[in-house]
Amino acid sequence: MSDLPAAVRLSLWVTAAWAGHLDLEEALRHALPDADHIAGDIGHLATWQDFGERVLACALPRAGDISGMPRGNPELNAAATESGECVYVPAIGGALVPSVEIFGPEGDEGMTVRLTAYDCAPTPAHRLEELHESQIERELRTRLAHATAALEGLDIQPFAGSSLRAQADEVATLREWGLPSGLPGRAIRILQTAGTVGAAVDFALDHPTAVDLASDVERQQALRGLQAATDRALAHATTAAALHLAGMRA
Repeated sequence: MSDLPAAVRLSLWVTAAWAGHLDLEEALRHALPDADHIAGDIGHLATWQDFGERVLACALPRAGDISGMPRGNPELNAAATESGECVYVPAIGGALVPSVEIFGPEGDEGMTVRLTAYDCAPTPAHRLEELHESQIERELRTRLAHATAALEGLDIQPFAGSSLRAQADEVATLREWGLPSGLPGRAIRILQTAGTVGAAVDFALDHPTAVDLASDVERQQALRGLQAATDRALAHATTAAALHLAGMRA
């Protein structure tokens, strides 16, 4: 898949299509460039546009935290939490949860991204109005500073100069953002910061460096807290940027 969650790219590219910048089929190709096939309830996107929807919002839920989700049934919450992402239309209500299916023999595998539709309630307008890039960026940088301070105080193996450092740098340097034009500069900065930090955190969680159990537990807690903060910033900045693309913000 791409360097950013599918829901982030779907939100921005589909909103750009609804605003008339490109057609919907092309938007889906840009949003899911690594998919060999896009299947499922794709038709909902055209139907929602016909009903006057202008914004496809983004949520990146996780187990124990569905605060960014639209109000829906347990089936939606379970599917979105398992996938880690969903997109939804705030005005009339409705959500799509992406999932990845790998097919074909080993060495010649393909990938299908399936979009599954779920019902949900409309999102109150004030929840969207509360999303301001300045606050999103400030909260992300605060959480990053706190996590950095917590990690520096732990008994962990030196990272600088190790073979892991080069691997982490390669993972965290996201080269292909593939975002539509017309996004506010601050929103782009948040997406790039959150995406880069999130990739580094995912790598760090897969490569323990603590020298004792207590330090490892604290390291895991700090990293998972930062992971949650980057996901929250990504989702909020994406929806705020989509509002700009839709012409609903100056």
